[in-house]
Amino acid sequence: MRFHLPRLLLLCALFVPVVGQADHDVHQTRLLLISEEEELRISRQAWTNTLNDPNVTLSINPAETDPVLRVAERIIAAAKRSDYAKRAQSLEWEIVTIKDDDTQNAWALDGGKIAIHTGMFPMLFTESGLAAVIGHEVGHALMRHGTERASQHRTANVGLNLAGLFLGLDPVTGQLANLAITGGVLLPFSRSHESEADHLGLLLAAEAGYDPEAAVFVWERMAESSDGAPPEFLSTHPAHDTRIANLTRWMPEAVEMYERSRKAPDALLPDITTP
Repeated sequence: MRFHLPRLLLLCALFVPVVGQADHDVHQTRLLLISEEEELRISRQAWTNTLNDPNVTLSINPAETDPVLRVAERIIAAAKRSDYAKRAQSLEWEIVTIKDDDTQNAWALDGGKIAIHTGMFPMLFTESGLAAVIGHEVGHALMRHGTERASQHRTANVGLNLAGLFLGLDPVTGQLANLAITGGVLLPFSRSHESEADHLGLLLAAEAGYDPEAAVFVWERMAESSDGAPPEFLSTHPAHDTRIANLTRWMPEAVEMYERSRKAPDALLPDITTP
């Protein structure tokens, strides 16, 4: 290990300023190597592939689809009134409910495509809980997190190849460098993205008229149902306790926005029992 350490430290020192910085502000310049036009093209293709996947079943039950569409419409309208208004107006928003009661998941593509799995409903309980999740996914799309992560990985891969060529890294040092970059830069950036989306999503939900306190209840239920999540430093997502602490810290700002908003009825979501 001592033999490889000097070159490993040099390589990591070179990569930290190239791949990114630890402190992300919503207005900072990001590493984006893909144009917005290309981003939309990639998003359309990935969305088409998903919808055509024989293993994906879209819900046609209005009790499951109507709340998702209703909440998404209000969240997107709030986004178009936010600091991200120009970006929100340029995206090709589309949202679906995937019929999968066993999967607690929601995801977004940077082009404005969002999917909610019905397995999330028991964690959300009400439309305010649903708003916290949809707001989070809209936040990812607005801040181009998927594109930024792709750019970071592209930069890291190119850099590792160049480092191997010019520094003469042997396979062991190359593997150590890859682990160091992943654990020291790429995973923290993914966790930073999740926290950014949590914050913006909380504010968008509040602006859209949904009770922001529901976001804390969602993550409390997620923590209770969690089955051995990896340590935070090895994960792309913050630990549940970290998320709850952050949401609690941001809550006064969100509650103030909620009190000024045109409040939406907080209907219950369908009662789905996972076998």
